[in-house]
Amino acid sequence: MAKEPQLRIAGTPEESARDCSRFVLQTLAEALQNAPQATLAISGGSTPKLLFAEMARAAFDWSQIHIFWVDERCVPPTDSQSNFKLANDTLLQAAKIPLLNIHRVYGELQPDEGAARYVAEIKAFFSLGEEQLPVFDVLHRGLGPDAHTASLFPGEPLIANRSGIAAHVWVEKMKMDRITLLPGVLLAAKNTVLQVSGDEKAEPVRQVLKEPEDYFRYPCQIASRDGKAVWFLDRAAAARL
Repeated sequence: MAKEPQLRIAGTPEESARDCSRFVLQTLAEALQNAPQATLAISGGSTPKLLFAEMARAAFDWSQIHIFWVDERCVPPTDSQSNFKLANDTLLQAAKIPLLNIHRVYGELQPDEGAARYVAEIKAFFSLGEEQLPVFDVLHRGLGPDAHTASLFPGEPLIANRSGIAAHVWVEKMKMDRITLLPGVLLAAKNTVLQVSGDEKAEPVRQVLKEPEDYFRYPCQIASRDGKAVWFLDRAAAARL
């Protein structure tokens, strides 16, 4: 395995989203050559909208692709802040992804209950033993301006957790409960796709890729600096590399 991540830099967010879409769908198609099903864990935020729209427009057979979430806000699925709602509005419905293939986080439940239910669903789908972690074929992530990824923010104690699958986390700066996959799962993924755009992300991109490894300071460094990681950047986000 290559030791360095791949950096794929495009001129605009739209071009970057197209490149990212082609890579994700190609990787999922390759996974299906060796297994009856493939898995994709997706993130929320503003950047994935373009990616999801590109993926929905593609001539792609989604019947054997199972969709999971990297993290979710603890809100109902119809709430404007819901990562599920974003994906449902831009990808799931448009691509006619079968309902049985959609494994959402139940953000409307009490946070600990929602996290436990998500862990149970992942364990059942992947047929995991007591201490096993799921291995996603593609795990799609973003990068926050503070270098967070998933719902793992700087200083979060869960960053030290390598054995758990998912957990409830209180994000103080957002005053919000969230449910997130944990570092062991991020590290286990076969392919990590990081999609980042905008000039406000240029400095955190530099920090994550160039600063000494410090997961507690730069959580997005988790599983983003080795050969399993592919970064899709627009020119603005790559400006400080």
